[in-house]
Amino acid sequence: MIKFKMKTKKRKRSTRMHGRGMGTHGYGARKKHKKSGHSGGAGMSGSGKRADHKKTLVLKLYGHKYFGKQGITSKKTQRDTRKRINLKEIEFNIEKYVKKGVAKKTKDGFEINLKDYKILGDGEVKNKLFITAMEASQSAIEKVKKSGGEIKLK
Repeated sequence: MIKFKMKTKKRKRSTRMHGRGMGTHGYGARKKHKKSGHSGGAGMSGSGKRADHKKTLVLKLYGHKYFGKQGITSKKTQRDTRKRINLKEIEFNIEKYVKKGVAKKTKDGFEINLKDYKILGDGEVKNKLFITAMEASQSAIEKVKKSGGEIKLK
């Protein structure tokens, strides 16, 4: 019975591609691996209107609002860019907020700092929430009060 010793470390590609006839590192002729066309263009080329070329990269970097128009507005219209969040999202992600430092767990309940947000009243509230927010809808204020919490408006 023959036993084979298994490789524990793989050599880097640059060292493996040494030797005679290896001036190309596996790219064929040298001229095929010189300019930016080989890597799909320089910078953000190929990320335009019919962007199939670098779509995954663009979506990863900039999200799904990068392509296309968003909404119909005239030139003078100023968009409402206020951030909004529902109570059900706050309730669902409360542990994440504590980990990130947005919220603190106290003996009374959860203190959550959402200064830039308007709180909307969709969803149920089970925990006592003490939220600091820019604005809040009437239904959100009522639901939080019902559960024993409070929304402070800035």
